Amino acid sequence: MILLFLQLISSTDSKIQYPCQPPQHNSYPFCNASLSTNSRAQFLVSLLTLDEKIQQLSDNASAVPRLGIPPYEWWSESLHGIAVNGPGVSFDGVIKCATGFPQVILTAASFNRSLWSAVAAAIAVEAKAMFNYGQAGLTYWAPNINIFRDPRWGRGQETPGEDPMVTSAFAVEYVRAFQGQYYAAAERRDQFRLGQPRKALTEEEDVDKLMLSACCKHFIAYDLENWGQFTRYNFNAVVTDQDMADTYQPPFKSCIQQGASCLMCSYNGVNGIPACADSGLLQKVRKEWNFKGYITSDCDAVATIYEYQNYAKTPEDAVAMALKAGLNYEYLTGTDINCGTYMSRNMKSVIREGKVLEKDIDRALLNLFSVQLRLGLFDGELVKNRFRGFGPRDVCSSDHKKLALEAATQGIVLLKNDLKILPLDKPVISSLAVVGPLANSTELGGGYTGIPCNPKSILGGLQEHVTNVYYATGCVDVACYSTDKFSEALSVAKQAEHVVVVAGLDLSQEKEDHDRYSLLLPGYQMKLVNAVASVSKRPLILVLTGGGPLDVSFAVGDPHVGSILWIGYPGETGGKALSEIIFGHYSPGGKLPMTWYPESFTRVPMTDMNMRADPSRNYPGRTHRFYNGDTVYPFGYGLSYTSFTYKLLSAPSKLSLEGFLQARPQKNILYQTSNGLDYVHVDELTYCESLRFEVQISVTNKGDIDASEVVLLFAKGLELFEGSPERQLIGFDRLGLLAHTSAEASFMVDPCEHLGFADKHGNRILPLGDHIIISQDLEHVVSIGL
Repeated sequence: MILLFLQLISSTDSKIQYPCQPPQHNSYPFCNASLSTNSRAQFLVSLLTLDEKIQQLSDNASAVPRLGIPPYEWWSESLHGIAVNGPGVSFDGVIKCATGFPQVILTAASFNRSLWSAVAAAIAVEAKAMFNYGQAGLTYWAPNINIFRDPRWGRGQETPGEDPMVTSAFAVEYVRAFQGQYYAAAERRDQFRLGQPRKALTEEEDVDKLMLSACCKHFIAYDLENWGQFTRYNFNAVVTDQDMADTYQPPFKSCIQQGASCLMCSYNGVNGIPACADSGLLQKVRKEWNFKGYITSDCDAVATIYEYQNYAKTPEDAVAMALKAGLNYEYLTGTDINCGTYMSRNMKSVIREGKVLEKDIDRALLNLFSVQLRLGLFDGELVKNRFRGFGPRDVCSSDHKKLALEAATQGIVLLKNDLKILPLDKPVISSLAVVGPLANSTELGGGYTGIPCNPKSILGGLQEHVTNVYYATGCVDVACYSTDKFSEALSVAKQAEHVVVVAGLDLSQEKEDHDRYSLLLPGYQMKLVNAVASVSKRPLILVLTGGGPLDVSFAVGDPHVGSILWIGYPGETGGKALSEIIFGHYSPGGKLPMTWYPESFTRVPMTDMNMRADPSRNYPGRTHRFYNGDTVYPFGYGLSYTSFTYKLLSAPSKLSLEGFLQARPQKNILYQTSNGLDYVHVDELTYCESLRFEVQISVTNKGDIDASEVVLLFAKGLELFEGSPERQLIGFDRLGLLAHTSAEASFMVDPCEHLGFADKHGNRILPLGDHIIISQDLEHVVSIGL
């Protein structure tokens, strides 16, 4: 079996092998691993003909047989496990499945950085194993780090939620773990421990080498699929400088500056310019954020510049606009590669018309080949064993299955438990009824899912704990357009001691290219819950699936609904995770990473991109940072089987900026006044890191149950400026606490980053005066002055 970049080679193509293979193809300068990555890439580009160069501008890059270079498929997906989406992955080989981790929104609900990193590293191991056996490439288009701005968005489930600080943190953990930076460091330690003579990598070399390539997507202001007359292909997102600076851009800036090797530009336009042709945005990425990787379009996003956005007059203009966006600077490129064939099909005529020069293509190819070289794809057979020789034994391993279970249990959120129905006492439960169209489904992964190892349904998980389990679907499917199956559901509910109703969403209700119009339970699901609750012997347990917020106000205040659990899309171990929580083997500790709005929020146009509230037009704002309306459940909400008390251990009361201010040359004053309130521009503060201060909080588990607690630290100004957040998250940590024990959470607060916000021009400012630091019921005032 001969391994190509992407796939097994057929017998008719058996002459094509890795690049740089002896004896014919190993003498090229680009094969010389002692040269720098940039030098090797330049040598490679210089050897290509124009036609060969053009054929590299598609996700399915063509082979160059005369140089011994095989084809390469760039498009693989790994959002929460190796996925079937995209042609770069095949499960038709030795490896038939891959671990199905929870959808991102549920993993994010754990608020656990180390868990996020562990999941990404496990996915990377399985991706590398599949590459080694010819079933995948090395470039993956994940994570999705768009802000979950609107609760109706079908792809909000793929994101870490609505908060830019959480999303930024998730992006960093995913990218660094997935690309192998952590493995490289471990590999160095192993070499010294084993006494191997190979010298340690320098920090620069360590960063340069990649195990895999991660891609931050979708840049930018993308969070609408199909709503009314608007689709993601024709939608123009009108975004203020203020919202762009402190909401939409921060996750991408963090992702890129912490080492991502790929950025995907989105379908939509931004302030009238298609994202993949926006020189202002892409120049910022290259010049200000120092991005060194490649930029890919979303699939067929170059075509949309002409066909949907009507921004270009011809296909050739669209291609030129995408490739050249950012070329106001000699060393910058725009969109380097087109997912699809639009660039490769039209580029020859673009060249003939003089709209693009060959050197413009060369710059794009330098970015593409540099990433392949960093991945070791031109280092021959050595790439198979780089970062360890992973294989089938490393896919669906027991460790990865345990990690998937841990991710699901840590993420599940207990929303209601007023009557202390949960946890159920397993030894005394004689019977259980399970109702709902998803209760017996093993398809609980959400969007961008692969073929899971050993999926278990919710029903299957509960049956492991109770002998007598009665089951009824209640509805034909999740849409629940009929009450025909209600009678069977009521019948089993009457027989059982306790009842679990599984309601909520699946991919028929929310997914890529499909937004919701309502936040209520689909169809007659609400009626089903009420009907079953009315005949149950005890208050029922309501389990909610899906990635989008739901208005379940009817259940929140109903005493016949004793407990509510949100499980998102928990992946292949979801059934077991839920059962372990219901029967008390694990105390729930997840917190909502997004606001749950009432149905009345759907009056707000999904197309309104403004984050800040505007009372003059009855606009309530969006996300916990700016929304001023009623909620079903707020961001950060989540209950436990035990109780916790918080105590502030240390935090300063005053912070002086004296000696840290330096006026910009064009300014004569150090601070301005807005409505009588003073503030300073953050870029006028020198050595801002010296202003950092620590907040220490002690958390005590007051109950008899071992549990974990997510500690969230917020801040808000005592007096609000125009456009300032209602509050903003400045830190989070997850603590594991045994019964009747305490632990400490420590947060390093950077005033410039955590206590400031963007003004209407997109410049970051830091208000002077009192700032309130908040965590649970703790409040502490920090006064900032000159």
